[in-house]
Amino acid sequence: MTARAPETRERTAKGERSRKKMIDATAALLRKQGFHATGLAEIVAASGAPRGSVYFYFPGGKEQLACAALSESGAMWRGLLDGVIDAAPDLGAAVEQVCHLLGDGLAASNWELGCPIATVALEAATTSEAVRQTCADHFVAWEALIGRRLTALGLPASTAAETATFGLAAIEGALLLAKVRRDPGPLHATGAMLRKLVDGLVVGV
Repeated sequence: MTARAPETRERTAKGERSRKKMIDATAALLRKQGFHATGLAEIVAASGAPRGSVYFYFPGGKEQLACAALSESGAMWRGLLDGVIDAAPDLGAAVEQVCHLLGDGLAASNWELGCPIATVALEAATTSEAVRQTCADHFVAWEALIGRRLTALGLPASTAAETATFGLAAIEGALLLAKVRRDPGPLHATGAMLRKLVDGLVVGV
């Protein structure tokens, strides 16, 4: 038993690495080209994992793998934005900085990589309930993050929730405009307007 324990741990660690490689590769492909354009063969090639391991770790196939990738990339994105918010002097400035960060990231990717969820949400939410729910969970979590920040400043829960929904919708729309125009201007303008909105709400508390 003791002789086999290190070997078992190594196999487990190797399996976890293979699984993560598949998730990371899928997340990158989904963000760039969407759900329908991404095939399992492409995921296997990008991850370097054996093809058989896809169904070993994800018996639900591409749909299950996509949901895992969307969940992880969404959580990482929210964590990044949460870090920007934490470092900002106030929430209004934080929202504006987030919009500039998103614009810089979009430009750096040659206008290919916007929200890690939006591309899939737009094309696959009507054909896969699992994918739709995963995308919805991401947006709900982001709204909750913004809402918590607003209630912490003293806003009523209902006002915070409405503002969070509006802010999220504005940023997602600005990301789309910036991407198709190849110009961060829509994100900059949205960030400035959201800052005014948040500052005005906070002053009124």
